[in-house]
Amino acid sequence: MEAANIAEVFISCKKEKHYSREVMLPQPALVRVMSGEVRIAAADRVFHFLAGDTMLIPRNQLGRMSKLPLDGLPCITVSIVFRPEVLRQYYEAHPVTPAASYAPAMVALPDHPLLESLFNSLTPYFKLADALPPELAVFKMEEAIRVLRAIDKNVDQVLGQMEEPGKLDLVDFMEKNFMFNLSLEKFGYLTGRSLTTFKKDFEKSFQTSPGKWLTQKRLELAHYQIFEKKLSPSSVYLDTGFENLSHFSFAFKKQFGYSPTSSVPCSSNVPS
Repeated sequence: MEAANIAEVFISCKKEKHYSREVMLPQPALVRVMSGEVRIAAADRVFHFLAGDTMLIPRNQLGRMSKLPLDGLPCITVSIVFRPEVLRQYYEAHPVTPAASYAPAMVALPDHPLLESLFNSLTPYFKLADALPPELAVFKMEEAIRVLRAIDKNVDQVLGQMEEPGKLDLVDFMEKNFMFNLSLEKFGYLTGRSLTTFKKDFEKSFQTSPGKWLTQKRLELAHYQIFEKKLSPSSVYLDTGFENLSHFSFAFKKQFGYSPTSSVPCSSNVPS
């Protein structure tokens, strides 16, 4: 799909609770919450953003996003998704020294008059349409880059990062991110490996196939959340990496010998 056909500066309104699956943006995005609440669950923490909060989401940041109404108001967000060629052109003219090791992390930006001015300037456009035309979006991207750099010079390590992911510690990455429902190709990409190398390195590290290991880890996490944290299967299966509730229930019963809705699991099958 051509970039011109993709909304890059747009407003979103969710009147009902909206739960996304895995979010992994191919380019960084600046998001402002106008009303409601946005939650982003990353591997190691959950971020909560309320009206007036602004976040900078790096490319290849893995997480799950929830958009929730709050205080009788819908969840309204304004997003600026940075076009790769716009970033490349800007940083060719304003080169920066890349960080020795790039680990994408969510950036919660402080309140600032420049940010407020940037997003307020978009309001007239959104009275006409939900997204800016591509030619106008470019100007707002360039303005956003300048605003972000004026607020925090560290954003260059997010916006100016053009390289593909380097080779990461496979065991550490998978232990932290197994609950995200990604293809093996995506896991390979994020750890800096081809699919073939990923499978080879995985089996060498874990002495089993990626598919078997992922299923086992996800089921163990689901078991803990259901029987220790007292969460319902319907609220657990997506967060533990399963496609749908029926598949999860089947795999769970096959693994443990009882269904996830059992009130008292068989102690001999409880994972240690």
